[in-house]
Amino acid sequence: MTAKKLKPIILVTNDDGITSPGIRVLVEEMRLLGKVIVVAPDSPQSGKGHAITIDDPLRIEHVTMFEDVEAYQCTGTPVDCVKLAVDKIIKGKPDLCVSGVNHGSNSSINVIYSGTMSAAMEAAIEGISAIGFSFLNYSFEADMSLPRRVIREVAPQVIKHGLPENILLNVNIPNVSESHYKGIKVCRQAVAKWQEEFTERVDPRGKKYYWLTGNFVNKDLGDDTDEWALGQGYASVVPVQFDLTAHHAIPYIISNWKLYGEEG
Repeated sequence: MTAKKLKPIILVTNDDGITSPGIRVLVEEMRLLGKVIVVAPDSPQSGKGHAITIDDPLRIEHVTMFEDVEAYQCTGTPVDCVKLAVDKIIKGKPDLCVSGVNHGSNSSINVIYSGTMSAAMEAAIEGISAIGFSFLNYSFEADMSLPRRVIREVAPQVIKHGLPENILLNVNIPNVSESHYKGIKVCRQAVAKWQEEFTERVDPRGKKYYWLTGNFVNKDLGDDTDEWALGQGYASVVPVQFDLTAHHAIPYIISNWKLYGEEG
């Protein structure tokens, strides 16, 4: 008699907070694939990047907002949520960590600032297969039919085949109707950036304060980037690594700089 195969354990988290519509979509879709455990921030944490909480205590509270799913809200950052899930709740590594569905883009340089992707990256650092899902629609009333479709295409593949060591996926979904959706493109991260400005204002007490504003500028004309794919109606899948070493630059520096220890 063959042993009954256990369902994969799937950790679900996000940065928009545990009450966001995006995480509910992800929970519902992951329930079809395995045993789901949710650990997510108790309030929005967008733009937190890979921040962790050091000087304040962290609290976890059990919640019952997802039917038949073990779920907790955490006072910390998205990365805190993953760390606590592994160490205190699951007490081990889940088979998969999915983060999102983020309301807004995490393509190109946005991956650096993203709490959604940092949560997934923390899981990858722990040796857990991880995916971040983002939808290019900021409205909490958005139709989530297309994100569901993309999740159903991508997540089962990761469960079945896994990912290369130290690699996670950054999945962005275009804000188009399903009739205009063209499919999935595996591509590279576009070389683009934010041209930022700070709007200066004065409060009622006469003190200056600043609001961050700016425009996203993409000068990368390649047809193999996430920005190109999203603009053409494709969902983009970018394999991401947390090794930030610019390996191609090492020979350049060694050959052009005079450094003690590199002679001979």
